[in-house]
Amino acid sequence: MVERTVLAGARVVLPTGVVEDGRVTVEGRRIAANESGERPALDFSGKGHWIVPGFVDMHVHGGGGASFSSGDPEEALTAIRTHRAHGTTTMLASTVTGDLDDLARQAAVLSELTEQGDLAGIHFEGPFISPHRCGAHQPELLRDPHPADVRKLVDAARGAARMMTLAPELAGGLESVRLLAEHGVIAAVGHTDSSYEATLEAVEAGATVATHLFNAMPSLLHRAPGPIAALLEDERVTVELINDGTHLHPAVLELAFARAGADRVAFITDAMGAAGMSDGMYPLGPMSVEVKDGVARIADGPTAGSIAGSTLTLDTAFKRAVTIDRLTAGQAVRALSATPARMLGVADRVGSLEPGKDADLVVLDASYDLVGVMRKGEWVVRPQVR
Repeated sequence: MVERTVLAGARVVLPTGVVEDGRVTVEGRRIAANESGERPALDFSGKGHWIVPGFVDMHVHGGGGASFSSGDPEEALTAIRTHRAHGTTTMLASTVTGDLDDLARQAAVLSELTEQGDLAGIHFEGPFISPHRCGAHQPELLRDPHPADVRKLVDAARGAARMMTLAPELAGGLESVRLLAEHGVIAAVGHTDSSYEATLEAVEAGATVATHLFNAMPSLLHRAPGPIAALLEDERVTVELINDGTHLHPAVLELAFARAGADRVAFITDAMGAAGMSDGMYPLGPMSVEVKDGVARIADGPTAGSIAGSTLTLDTAFKRAVTIDRLTAGQAVRALSATPARMLGVADRVGSLEPGKDADLVVLDASYDLVGVMRKGEWVVRPQVR
């Protein structure tokens, strides 16, 4: 007999809305239909708890002191476990600009973790990005997105490549966007100095994601709207937002939500190795990063002082969304789970609490602090009910 576990008495966020005093039944690794009369294993009645789908992160570089760019599978697993403990049950592993051969070696390691189910795939961020908007990426390692080089990384991932960020205005940019779309890899516009018109061309060529919208791209100006306006206005584009209070002012986040809506917004962490850790020095690819007061910045070199990803975890992003950004729990769930799951092509398995899907869920208390995480029917963090 497959074990059934019933969670009851919490507010459950479903695609159809919030169910007060709801129930979630887990059968083995899957969510099962609720049956009347079943006694709950965990009863949260009267405590104001929430049950939401496991979070899906499309853009994360590391955590727990570890980096996906290390090429070390144990480091990668440390980062995965760190984010799982904060509610991220599905994630891509994001790389950082580096030598093509080094990136290919990293991809080989990360593809194995994808094959065994620990990752949902690989996101290549760089080296095909603008030297004028490189942010925390090492300028001397940047290159134009020639299709042959893009294809080399896709092939190195052995079917695990899910997304690649590039600057479409560079030589080979549009051809590479088309190549990625033909191979089922998400082409993401980011770290770009593109114009409004050139960005629209990239979308027409097949780009469907804006990498951390507003960050590492020209500002929105009234006579030169640039990539921000083009990416926000097109219904085919999902926009990533880093909701950590550092990368975006709350008014800017509200603007993006008002224009794109929760069905086109994916909250991401863009987290580096310091996520889940204290202040200090950390590696980010070939660079050193100093984390002070939770903000990561490049420590030296030509990009010193640039924000270097974040130390964010998605449970913090959820709490901030509903307590500071005034989003509803349903909107937050779409941005943290349903929308990124759809973009990654895994919405048939994750992203919502529906029968037949993986039993990936997060339990939050009345203050929206994480108290429980389940992945594929197994507790990563077991909630304590008193």
